[in-house]
Amino acid sequence: MKILKVISLLLDYPTQRVLDARDELTAAVAETRVISPEQRQAVQVLVDQLAEHDLMDSQEAYVNLFNRGRHFSLLLFEHVHGESRDRGQAMVDLMAQYENDGFNIGVKELPDYIPLYLEYLSFCDEPTARAGLADVEHLLALLAARLVEQKSAYAGCFQALLQIAGFEPAVAIEQVREQVSQEVHDDSLEALDALWEEEAVTFMGGDQTASCGVSNGSTAAQKPREESAVPLHWVDFDHSATAANKV
Repeated sequence: MKILKVISLLLDYPTQRVLDARDELTAAVAETRVISPEQRQAVQVLVDQLAEHDLMDSQEAYVNLFNRGRHFSLLLFEHVHGESRDRGQAMVDLMAQYENDGFNIGVKELPDYIPLYLEYLSFCDEPTARAGLADVEHLLALLAARLVEQKSAYAGCFQALLQIAGFEPAVAIEQVREQVSQEVHDDSLEALDALWEEEAVTFMGGDQTASCGVSNGSTAAQKPREESAVPLHWVDFDHSATAANKV
């Protein structure tokens, strides 16, 4: 589904190439029918916001929101496993799924990074893509609820993903609202330092590079990336896999 590619780009670190693609993204949002007019408008709000704001301001806001601790992390398994060894095995399994379906990652990124996962699902057939989102529905609802609480335009992307997965966004968010209301979110530098000290765990008990495709372990996706390192199309995909219904 093309809308999943759009959302994957919008959830990635803002770059000039994405801003320059405003018309293309707007057209893709307008033509999709897998989300309601209300959700299309919510996604479009983010497209317009990114295009109309200074790029450096958007990048700073992105880092402050998504790269300061686990609360808004865009790493799926970080919410489930933290920095435990279980997360390492989960990532190895997800990487094996990508490779089995002919999805070849072209950058050094953790496989559970949500924009990358959405990129993968965008090449799958529709039932597979919907099922892939349904598998992480609870995490999508949590992130949507947290972002709604922050009045962030990024909430619209997660609400759209919930709808594509077959869930009513308002209902899914309401189901986790009590949990979110009781959370204590501390993204101060002191709290982040304490978190990393407590969870200095090496996945798989060895070198990350071979198994997870990253150069700096679990913190790689937490660092803001240079625009040149995040091209608009940052994965290579064997389209014959789709044609053969392998995904």
